[in-house]
Amino acid sequence: QVQLVESGGGSVQAGGSLRLSCAASGRTARAYAMGWFRQAPGKEREFVASITWSGGRTYYADSVKGRFTISRDNAKNTVYLQMNSLKPEDTAVYYCADQRVGVADFGSWGQGTQVTVSS
Repeated sequence: QVQLVESGGGSVQAGGSLRLSCAASGRTARAYAMGWFRQAPGKEREFVASITWSGGRTYYADSVKGRFTISRDNAKNTVYLQMNSLKPEDTAVYYCADQRVGVADFGSWGQGTQVTVSS
């Protein structure tokens, strides 16, 4: 029953920056981690980054390391994705999802926010 709402997407030129937000509400008990995923036109959904609520451990896809930073505000149940040095290949719909303690798969998903990077 967790609701996730992504925001912050938009259109930028290559080399620009955007910050995405994902606000979680509802039943957040047993929350373990939050992740960002993206899906580009004609491609499969791919993992971007994740962060654990308790320890703040972060994980990144190789394609975004050094450019993207994931962070969280536990009090606000909100996760952020700071995206710098954006490339046209970053163009995709970005989704956030939550992972519960003891569950391997991500459960609740947001509706997504569009990120478009022009060359």
